[in-house]
Amino acid sequence: MRERIINIVIILVVLVLGVTGTLYFVNNDSNNNGVLENRNVNITSNDSISESINKVYDSVVVVNNYQNGRLTGYGSGFVYKKEGNYGYVLTNNHVVEDASEIKLTLSNGEEVDAEVLGTDSYMDIAVLRMDGDAVLQVAQIGDSTEAKLGDTIFTVGTPVSTEYAGTVTKGIISGENREITVTDNGTSYMMEAIQIDASINPGNSGGPLVNINGEVIGINSVKLVESSIEGMGFAIPIEVAMSQIDKLENGEAIARPVIGVSLYDLDSLPLVGNSDLRVDDSIKSGVVVNSVDSGSDAEAAGLQRNDIITEVDGTTVKSSAHLKNLLYKHNIGDSVKLTIVRNGNEKELTLKLTHQIGDSN
Repeated sequence: MRERIINIVIILVVLVLGVTGTLYFVNNDSNNNGVLENRNVNITSNDSISESINKVYDSVVVVNNYQNGRLTGYGSGFVYKKEGNYGYVLTNNHVVEDASEIKLTLSNGEEVDAEVLGTDSYMDIAVLRMDGDAVLQVAQIGDSTEAKLGDTIFTVGTPVSTEYAGTVTKGIISGENREITVTDNGTSYMMEAIQIDASINPGNSGGPLVNINGEVIGINSVKLVESSIEGMGFAIPIEVAMSQIDKLENGEAIARPVIGVSLYDLDSLPLVGNSDLRVDDSIKSGVVVNSVDSGSDAEAAGLQRNDIITEVDGTTVKSSAHLKNLLYKHNIGDSVKLTIVRNGNEKELTLKLTHQIGDSN
C-alpha cells in the first residue's frame, strides 16, 4: 500500500509541474496566440550599384596612344561634356604623352579619332576632343569634398589589357586629403589625392572614380605599387582638374609660380653637411634655402641663404615638394606670407609671386 501511495504522489507532482509549465509558456507567448514564432533574420543585398554604373558606364572610353603608327600604350578616360559638335574627354597626361595620334574605343566597340587640346604634367591631366555625334553618354560631375571615409565608390576602366575594357571595381574611400610625393624626370612634387581600396591596375589611369550616386569625384592616376601593400590606389580630386579645365580646353599653359631658390629638406641637413647652419631642436620640419637667384621673387622678399622656411600662410611646410604644392595653389600676382627662422629668430616675410615657370630672369 505504501508503495502505491508513493507512485500516486509522484504522478500528481508530475501533472502539477506539467500544467504549471504549460500555463507559463502560454502566458508568455500570448501575443502569438499560443503559436510559436519562427524568428528568422532575413539578410538582403540592398547596396547594388548597378543603377549608378548605368549613369557613367557609356561615358568611359579606352584612350589609345599611337606613336608613328604604332600603338604604344593605352589608358582610360571619360566624356565630361558635350558642346556643339564636340565631346570633351578627361584623362591622364601620362596616358597621351608623346602621342602622334589618339584613338578612342567606346563602350560599344566603335573607334573614333581624338585631338589633344591641352595637358598638364603636374596635375597629370589632359583634355581631348572627339566627334560629338559619337558620344554615347556624358558623365555627371560630383563633389569630392562631400565624400567621407568609408563611402562606397567604384571605378570603370581598362585594367591589364584592352580585352578587359569596361571593368568595374568597387571599394571604399580609405583615406582623405592624402599628399603623395611623385618624382618625374628627376623633379619631386606633391599631389593631393583621394585614397581608395578599389583595385586599380595599369590601364585604369585616367578613368573615373565614381560615388554611389553615379557622379565622378576623381580621376584615377597614381597606383602605389609595393609588394607588401595591395589594394591601395589614388585618384586626383575632380575639383583639382575642373579648376583648370577652361585653360586646358583652350590649349593654354597653366602658369605656376617659380620663386628663384634652391632648397633642401631640413631632414637632409646631415647629408648636405652645412656647417654654417645651426638648427634649434624645436624646429621639426621645414626647408632650408641653399641659394637665392638674383632678380628673383625670393630675393625681392628678402630670403637669404640658410633661412629655414617653416610655414606658408600658416601651413607647416613638410618638404620642398610640399612647399611647391602650397605655392602652386596661387596665381601669378598673388602674395603669400612666409614664416622663416633666421639665426634662431622667427620672422615673417611677404613673398609676391611675379615669375612663372618658363620665364627667363
